[in-house]
Amino acid sequence: MKVSVGVSNRHIHLTKEHFKILFGEEELHKHHTIHQPNQFAAEETVTIHTSKASISNVRVLGPFRDYTQVEISKTDAYKLGIDPPVRESGDIQNSAAVTVEGPAGTIDLKEGCIIADRHIHITSKQMKLYELEGIEEVHIQVNGEKGGILSHVFLRVSDESYFELHLDTDDANAFQLHNGDIVTILEGKNDL
Repeated sequence: MKVSVGVSNRHIHLTKEHFKILFGEEELHKHHTIHQPNQFAAEETVTIHTSKASISNVRVLGPFRDYTQVEISKTDAYKLGIDPPVRESGDIQNSAAVTVEGPAGTIDLKEGCIIADRHIHITSKQMKLYELEGIEEVHIQVNGEKGGILSHVFLRVSDESYFELHLDTDDANAFQLHNGDIVTILEGKNDL
């Protein structure tokens, strides 16, 4: 079966409390919607710092969350001199520390910086339709000049999902993939 690609650049999810510290405001301002229902890229951006380097223009994604999380690529991590774990979104315990700077204030996160795992957003109806029930991860076949197989692609089941493969910029660049490209989901992880 086929699925479209969504390339996820570095970004940050914020609690409302942290947003108020960083921006001195109450609400995010929508820049544009993204495919996942009820989510959007905000106009606001931050700078993330470590003792080694900084990365500016890190986009805030909305709406607010119950935790603050920075998602970067391994290339970003090398630049910053940190070693964040590869994790599912929301799993920030014992992850990397960074400092987040906004126009109104700064936050020192003791943990919260991760590299997001490869995943597909999918509904329970699609899981049944595509005969993926009981499967937690799949392989992805990429065609083209730099084609190959992406392994350890996790299925994130939610009935509020837009069916899409999410990759960070490192994975996308390695396979020359862009937003909207189509790839093939192979059967379960043991079927190669």
